[in-house]
Amino acid sequence: MEIKARVPEKVMEVNVKVGDSVKIKDIVAVLEAMKMKQPIPSPVDGVVKEIKIEVGQRINPGDVMVVVE
Repeated sequence: MEIKARVPEKVMEVNVKVGDSVKIKDIVAVLEAMKMKQPIPSPVDGVVKEIKIEVGQRINPGDVMVVVE
């Protein structure tokens, strides 16, 4: 499953690495939009296969951030 950005944001934290196991609601990243931090939870249980973001990066709606299988 691809976890995608919903609005234009800046990546503040990446809380997982490739190979990590995650459960539903585990926070995989923290983003900032309009000076508000937004934790991004995993929508599924699984293993992190790819991380496509890094701290400080600006992302747009629809950009894939993390892939969990």
